[in-house]
Amino acid sequence: MTKNISLLGSTGSIGTQSLDVCRMHGYGVKCLTASSNVAVMEQQVREFKPELVCMMNEAAAKELKTKIADTATKVVSGMDGLIECAVYCGADTVLNSVVGMVGLRPTLEAIKAKKTIALANKETLVAGGHLVTNLAKDYGVDILPVDSEHSAIFQSLQGCPDDKAVKKIILTASGGPFFGKTLDELENVTAADALKHPNWDMGAKITIDSATMMNKGLEFIEAKWLFDMKNEDIEIVVHRESVIHSAIVYRDNSMIAQLGVPDMRIPIQYALTYPERKPSPVKELSLADYGKLTFFEPDYDTFKCINVCKDAIELGGLHPAAANGANEESNRLFLEGKIKFGDVAYLNNEAMKNAPEVSDFTLQDVLDADRQARDFVLETVKC
Repeated sequence: MTKNISLLGSTGSIGTQSLDVCRMHGYGVKCLTASSNVAVMEQQVREFKPELVCMMNEAAAKELKTKIADTATKVVSGMDGLIECAVYCGADTVLNSVVGMVGLRPTLEAIKAKKTIALANKETLVAGGHLVTNLAKDYGVDILPVDSEHSAIFQSLQGCPDDKAVKKIILTASGGPFFGKTLDELENVTAADALKHPNWDMGAKITIDSATMMNKGLEFIEAKWLFDMKNEDIEIVVHRESVIHSAIVYRDNSMIAQLGVPDMRIPIQYALTYPERKPSPVKELSLADYGKLTFFEPDYDTFKCINVCKDAIELGGLHPAAANGANEESNRLFLEGKIKFGDVAYLNNEAMKNAPEVSDFTLQDVLDADRQARDFVLETVKC
């Protein structure tokens, strides 16, 4: 059972909910990291008394160091500081909830330091692929999923007699705020429209990814690596209520699903307490309150980002890294009002197709493909 945690991305949505779980169960929080939110980080330092904190922004690190000078907490900054927190000797588990490609290198270093990985940073597996899974096998490190969908699959697999018993996995998707809309109807939607998610309270980047359904495409790739599944054995189903978080189908056609209210603290806690189950800060699900649960096929013609990710993992190599890198830029540009909703899928697809063709790759190859994809997006949009 987890005793001491290094939490990467502590001021974001997943990070703050992770601290709810730590607070409830009295887990030691040895390290915290954030990008630039000094005010929230100061509050967290004073409550949880970590030994080490990192602010990615150097100016923010200097400000925080001044504000918490009366504490014993050491402040570091940048990628080197983030990695220092990931490998910190006082923590046995690294909960990686940072957003984006920035999470890949600290995950790899934490694996080398033989930390248990509670992974909420899907970009790690999307971009890193076999670099991450092979390294985890080499070092005997567990990667425990924190995404609600992958946690649901992981939980449903606990009764599996052997890997071959699984016929396929089913990833559920809320459909986001634009479910049922056509491309024409989405032509002029704004970031403010896209940020109105019907079920989940998430950060801006992930909420936009949910609106474009790029998030589900990224989860498709992540599921392949986490559960060693063939592409054709992963199915996406739109489930508007977000009660069934995902499911598996066994070879006898029995389906096992994990259900719960849409609250990330359930999968966060399971990753931290696995294989135990403990009381949760989340309310109990009442099926009678919902009354009915609905399911639909995804609209691949409108939400083309799913296709981008499926094509990327089919092509393999560096194509998933390029798709992810392009999306981080197109997502940001849409948030800033510099491109339209439909441009996101177009830019992601073009950058993905332009990725170098390789049969194997290194970490540097991944970083280069990511940068090339980002540059492609910026040059195409002329930013």
